[in-house]
Amino acid sequence: MTLRLYDTATRSVRDFVPREAGKVGVYLCGLTLQAPPHIGHLRSGVNYDVLRRWLLAAENEVTFIRNVTDIDDKILVKAQEQGRPFWSIAYANELRLAEAYRALNVLPPTYEPRATGHIPEMHELIAKLIAGGHAYPATDGSGDVYFDVRSWPAYGALSNQSPDDMQSAGDAPDRGKRDPRDFALWKGVKPDEPADAYWPSPWGRGRPGWHIECSAMCRRYLGAEFDIHGGGLDLTFPHHENEVAQSQAAGLPFARYWVHHGLLSIGGAKMGKSLGNALDLDYVASLGVRPVELRYYYAAAHYRSRIDYSEDALREAAVAYRRIEGFVQRAAERVGAGQLGELPAAFAAAMDDDLNTSAALAVLHEVLRDGNTALTGNDDVTVRTALGSVRAMLDILGVDPHDPAWTGGSRASDLRGVVDSLIALALEQRAQARSRKDWAAADTVRDQLKQAGVVVEDTPQGPRWTIGEQD
Repeated sequence: MTLRLYDTATRSVRDFVPREAGKVGVYLCGLTLQAPPHIGHLRSGVNYDVLRRWLLAAENEVTFIRNVTDIDDKILVKAQEQGRPFWSIAYANELRLAEAYRALNVLPPTYEPRATGHIPEMHELIAKLIAGGHAYPATDGSGDVYFDVRSWPAYGALSNQSPDDMQSAGDAPDRGKRDPRDFALWKGVKPDEPADAYWPSPWGRGRPGWHIECSAMCRRYLGAEFDIHGGGLDLTFPHHENEVAQSQAAGLPFARYWVHHGLLSIGGAKMGKSLGNALDLDYVASLGVRPVELRYYYAAAHYRSRIDYSEDALREAAVAYRRIEGFVQRAAERVGAGQLGELPAAFAAAMDDDLNTSAALAVLHEVLRDGNTALTGNDDVTVRTALGSVRAMLDILGVDPHDPAWTGGSRASDLRGVVDSLIALALEQRAQARSRKDWAAADTVRDQLKQAGVVVEDTPQGPRWTIGEQD
């Protein structure tokens, strides 16, 4: 079955046909670095990581670009508030973002360009737009340069709206614009902003507008035309609308497919620092939920659906993942971890159907039931087949318990060794109590371990422990 993706531009699910067979270019709009990432931001990374893994599973060569915006109005406001250089704030948050993505087993991008590293490319595009009659320098002495929305008849097509229904772009005073809806390509020096946040240009000292950076970086790393442009649904307008207008007006075919993911809200409102409802990975950890379980929580929902965050739903996802993890552990103890197995045809069909991960997980749970039945019946052949298949499906979703991302890393390995030793000591004390029929002492050890989040299960092969709840 051919992969089919929902394309925002055509508002339809389309067969995905890359520009060049066997090679896929993907551009994902990354974060603006005015603050550390919250779990709403991180959903984007996981969603497109699943897409990337599925493209790789189909033996495509994937060039995956995920930018960061390190110069922007919001960052400059933070710089003024904190009395710090704008680049200091941006870089600190870039490091936090990279750490969060690693924690969630998001594959590193092929390249991760910064806006400030591509000023010449932006100048080149802006000059083309001016020469073609699609942009103009402001006449109010501000040094701003604007895209002329009325010069591009297709403006509004991506977001399916008419320019007549649009309000002012709101990115600069209207006095320098021919039309309030025109948006800034270049922003001239402002006296109330940091003195180091500017670059020379043919139109005077200034800095890039938000939208031009992505057009420049797409062209630099993926060429004039590429396959998939991704981002959150909230970026469709104005950011992506402006990107496609300025790029095509400059003669670039640009993106062939526009893939947008749903947002993560809380209490029905968009999650954000400004609203005081942003939750980060540290908060999730305080609930006893591991990064792998948060990733499973993201992956369990279709990428285009809205997730309304609740602790109950997150904990339910964590319990569901622990059941899967428990099977993988028990099966590996029985037959060995082995290699990744075959993907069930129904799983592949679900993934090809616009990355329908919820349907794909239903297939996984069917195989899981068969595997658990085989474990009970001592059918090692079926156990081995089910384990390989379950692990292959989990690998596509990035949550295979045997992935080195969840088991490896020097610090993680060291801690695992310490925990193993301490729990082994506790289990030895419990075994000694049981051997002398001191059931109260044995139960006390088991209860203390359970309070610490360690569940002990007695099996014919001896006691086995896992982290988390047991049903």
